[in-house]
Amino acid sequence: MFGPTPGTHLIFATLLAVALVFDFLNGFHDAANVVATMIASRALSPRAALLLAAGANLVGPLLFGLAVANTVGKEVVDPSGVTITVVLAALLAASSWNLVTWWWGIPSSSSHALAGGLVGGAAAFGGWSIIRVAGLTKVALALFVSPLLGFVVAWLVLRFILGAARGATPRINKHFNRLQLLSATALALSHGTNDAQKTMGIITMGLVTLGYQATFHVPLWVVLASATAIGLGTAAGGWRIIRTLGGKFYRIRPIHSLTSQTAAAAVILSASLLGGPVSTTHVVSSAIVGAGASERMSQVRWMNLADIGVAWLITVPITALLGAAAYLMLRPLIGA
Repeated sequence: MFGPTPGTHLIFATLLAVALVFDFLNGFHDAANVVATMIASRALSPRAALLLAAGANLVGPLLFGLAVANTVGKEVVDPSGVTITVVLAALLAASSWNLVTWWWGIPSSSSHALAGGLVGGAAAFGGWSIIRVAGLTKVALALFVSPLLGFVVAWLVLRFILGAARGATPRINKHFNRLQLLSATALALSHGTNDAQKTMGIITMGLVTLGYQATFHVPLWVVLASATAIGLGTAAGGWRIIRTLGGKFYRIRPIHSLTSQTAAAAVILSASLLGGPVSTTHVVSSAIVGAGASERMSQVRWMNLADIGVAWLITVPITALLGAAAYLMLRPLIGA
């Protein structure tokens, strides 16, 4: 009869705890994505901005389907070749990297980190044969193309707004600030939709691996638990990264905040509906830069992109190594 083997309940409880901690850290780490420009442009106070983002992050995963969870859970690695040790190793690798980059105030990608950790742990367990090239290619395209789209869309949106507002007085900034309530909510909804689903995919992978489910489908309680964890993490807020995104590129005004939020939300939500796990950090960062560059190239402090660019390039290989190392450390404790 199908069902979990004796002794697996403690292992699954450990996996669930680690997964939800990762989800919390994801929200904590990525809170800056939603609120940094809104705080910098003085549209809302920091506390109000974080509460708005947390609420929308909580609701987002309940509205827009589970395509990303399916991609992460069954398209990157062969589910039959994944063990609970691999899943735990991936989560530990991604969580460790999130903490390191948060400490240094570097806007890195939780998506990159989780993908790298999963690939590294799976490869350490069963070799590269259990990595699904088509799924990994889909993830890679989503992760690397989305920041470019964020830049381009923000560039175009700002040009449109400047044209539409030609001749307006500075009082129009009040309207931009009001509109940010909508654009920030849309961005937070898209962030919750995309990022919380990655954890849903990992937890469901554990349910299948340990025998709690015969097939891969995301239960409602997993959706609710993941959405709650990322919402609480966002409410806590990662102030080091908020300061990086909120002012190190250029002096953000209401038009830049509205533009970058709108562009990032459009790119992230589109990717979520197509099942592409994207880096919300890098999409938002590139949208902020695209909005500033569209107005005037010289106002952007391009050298401040260096840390983000380096993190973009090294996160996957480093977390893959961390995932493999974590797997080799965990294997003697809980088996292969």
